[in-house]
Amino acid sequence: MKPQLSLENVFVDFERDGVISSVLDNVSLTVNSGEYISIIGHSGCGKSTLLNVVAGLVPLTLGAALLDNKEITGPGPDRAVVFQNHSLLPWMTVYENVRLAVDKIFGGKETMSQLHRRAMRNLELVKMDHAAKKRPSEISGGMKQRVGIARALAMEPKVLLLDEPFGALDALTRGHLQDTVMELHARINATVMMITHDVDEAVLLADKVVMMTNGPKATIGKVIDVRCPRPRSRLTAYDDPEFMRCRQEIVSFLEAHDRVKTPEPI
Repeated sequence: MKPQLSLENVFVDFERDGVISSVLDNVSLTVNSGEYISIIGHSGCGKSTLLNVVAGLVPLTLGAALLDNKEITGPGPDRAVVFQNHSLLPWMTVYENVRLAVDKIFGGKETMSQLHRRAMRNLELVKMDHAAKKRPSEISGGMKQRVGIARALAMEPKVLLLDEPFGALDALTRGHLQDTVMELHARINATVMMITHDVDEAVLLADKVVMMTNGPKATIGKVIDVRCPRPRSRLTAYDDPEFMRCRQEIVSFLEAHDRVKTPEPI
């Protein structure tokens, strides 16, 4: 695999009322083409800031963020973001929400029938073509996230950015969507960067898990390779020694960096 995304000595500071807060401190990371990266750490460690740097939504204070050796200077169709909140337009149907992204990227380049097929093909990928005419208020939370993923994939981005996309869902729906994302990743071989608080999810989905130290001035504390063979199954993951090794390594790191310490007995 060749390097596709590169963060080089990235620093991010925020200023408010004259007070400067250092969020990211000297972060360097390389993501190969087709690789699935999970980023995990305690709340406030800058995970979402790091993802927003790649999305082009947060400017750098120092350093460089490169995609295919070109500097990231703002948002672009080569990077698509799926947030925890699905962000679907409520007055549009499922089909229209996906078609909006299709028309934005491919409108004027393809015929109306080609644009229609492209929208429907991405709904079929996430098994939501049956609900094409429904509005967001008429479908479940998990189904809304499927549509959000379809809309992002419809842009054919080089990098898919997932910001805790399953965090607001119940356990059963979350598991089904994890299966969907694993199937999609195997099928389209997209480069994926995902933020998560869930250790098992991080290991199950990823090729590498990036662990962040606590903020302020958060940085990458450790990166581990997940060598569990694909395809993977949630049902058998705990029987895999490699899965358990990775899981324990992440838990140990997070416990060592737990900002909430138990008071010592007097």
